[in-house]
Amino acid sequence: MSIDKKELIIQTAISLFSEKGFEGTSIRDLAQKAEVNLAMVNYYFGSKEKLFEAIVEEKVRYIRGRIEDLENDKNLSEIEKIDLIIEAYVDRFLSYPDFHKVMEQEMLVSQRKDLHKKVIEIVTQNINNFTKIIEKGIRKKVFKKVDAPLLFASIIGTINQVLKSKQICCVYIFRESNKDFNPYSDEHFRKRLVTHIQQMVHSTLLQS
Repeated sequence: MSIDKKELIIQTAISLFSEKGFEGTSIRDLAQKAEVNLAMVNYYFGSKEKLFEAIVEEKVRYIRGRIEDLENDKNLSEIEKIDLIIEAYVDRFLSYPDFHKVMEQEMLVSQRKDLHKKVIEIVTQNINNFTKIIEKGIRKKVFKKVDAPLLFASIIGTINQVLKSKQICCVYIFRESNKDFNPYSDEHFRKRLVTHIQQMVHSTLLQS
């Protein structure tokens, strides 16, 4: 039961952070919506900052495990591994677009130094594992000598740019003015975004 309550708090916090942002969400609001008492939230997480850290950790845990599994997979080529990493990132970001916008905003303002440092530590692990795959492809001479961290930034930056505004995404990418249309849940758009990033990365990485 305690595990269920902890997960409930996390899922409720994701919803509230996405809706109201970090500053606009209070622990009291969270406890009320999750139908738990304040003491339980404090018992599990201690503070709103620690709760946010836990959510970030949960969000990147899947990606981290996915990258590590792909890095160790002997049956896939390096470019196949990169393609699957791109798919994983697009899937995760489009599944929780509002939360990722909140996290990006937190990184930009950098008001909470400890939280900012923790997020950097978490994300850096994924960049390092991504870089190992790139470096192996370079050693095999199937990849050009590229700046792997900046390539990673290009991938994440493209996804983040799409997430900045649903309305802009609709008008400029879909030529769609229907306010009820949600591109982030559209399977055709997901595939389109994955394919575009993969093509961009292939042109940067692969030897001609």
